[in-house]
Amino acid sequence: MERVIGIDYGRKRTGIAASDPLGIFASALDTVPGAKIIEYLQNYSKSQTIGRFVVGYPVNLDGAPSEAAKDVDAFLNLLRKRFPDIPVTLEDERFTSVLAHRAMIEGGMKKSDRRDKNSVDKISAAIILQTYLDRQQNDRK
Repeated sequence: MERVIGIDYGRKRTGIAASDPLGIFASALDTVPGAKIIEYLQNYSKSQTIGRFVVGYPVNLDGAPSEAAKDVDAFLNLLRKRFPDIPVTLEDERFTSVLAHRAMIEGGMKKSDRRDKNSVDKISAAIILQTYLDRQQNDRK
């Protein structure tokens, strides 16, 4: 079965999440250096079928693209070039870092562990992906 991949792209670090085979739940998968994301996804696609990418898109509170959007746009161009047959959906990533920190606190993660930006990035990717999956489930009802 296909998996949906959630991506919280950053030039330094990129968080990655994957859906379960039924496309119901998102799980934080990994954090990789931004320069290694395509290589990571190519390796992942050798063992798992990817049905869609859901990429967090940085926008300001007014809905306009933020400064970081140009980096994400460059990544999107490369992603579409390397994986031309896999659709890409953009998901608003506003507040995902705040939600990730809240989830870590509610999950009982120690303060020292919450400072690890790798954890924040992959949890943010899971939140981005879960938002998409939830909307898909609601649209089917």
